[in-house]
Amino acid sequence: MKKVAVIQDLSSFGKCSLTAAIPVLSVMGVHACPLPTAILSAQTGYPSYYFEDFTSKMNHFTDEWSKLNVTFDGIATGFVTGEEQIHNIFQFFERFYKRETVLLVDPVMGDTGEVYKIFTDKLLILMRELVKHADVLTPNVTECCLLTGISYEKLHSFSNEKDYLKAIEEAGIRLQQETSAQVIVTGINPPAIDGEKQYIGNMYLDGHKTFYRAMPYNGKSFSGTGDLFASVIMGSLMRGDQLEESVKLAMAFLSEAIKDATTAEVPEVEGVYFEKYLSMLL
Repeated sequence: MKKVAVIQDLSSFGKCSLTAAIPVLSVMGVHACPLPTAILSAQTGYPSYYFEDFTSKMNHFTDEWSKLNVTFDGIATGFVTGEEQIHNIFQFFERFYKRETVLLVDPVMGDTGEVYKIFTDKLLILMRELVKHADVLTPNVTECCLLTGISYEKLHSFSNEKDYLKAIEEAGIRLQQETSAQVIVTGINPPAIDGEKQYIGNMYLDGHKTFYRAMPYNGKSFSGTGDLFASVIMGSLMRGDQLEESVKLAMAFLSEAIKDATTAEVPEVEGVYFEKYLSMLL
């Protein structure tokens, strides 16, 4: 069974990060090995939560796993609490990242044009270094703009879908060229003319072609959907699936989970009912 080191936080409520990645990877036939960056009683969208930073503990995992002489077929990184954690990740790479290892980086820094509280200029500099190591990147639109220096405001000044998607593609191509990674820009929400149905999509770029797939958007932003998407992509990579097909699978999986959670009027902070649809990933 292939093993993937999953480096991100553990939030007890919110169905995100490790509580999203572990079941998805497991059902896809992958041994998920968590390395927590932080422990939270609930994800940070909740009005109150306990938070413990694991920066000082990360290298203990690296050291102990080294003693076991384990190897990893894949490494996936997600939410980090700051610059020092990225340095810890680089140290982890020195021990465990080999030529044949598949590295997926989800450069969590912000969304909908806003940066998260943990964001600093130093973090951005280090994240730009981290993504250069990646084989696959899954930034959302905000993170793609941060990594490439493209203006999010200018991007969203386009009033029609064609121009907006062209600008997203140019940003994705730039990121792909700067990193040599396969890039999947997530959460693309083109402008809709009054009365038109809104869509949300994902764009895959590999340096040779661009693939875009969209689905109806209901205006909801559920916790953990980005983590679930990236986890399906990681699981697919471990199975040797083509990334175009992986994007389609991830979107079909999330579409059902989002639809179910919306019908049940689940608060967005609680995440989606993805557990019911894990069989789609078999």
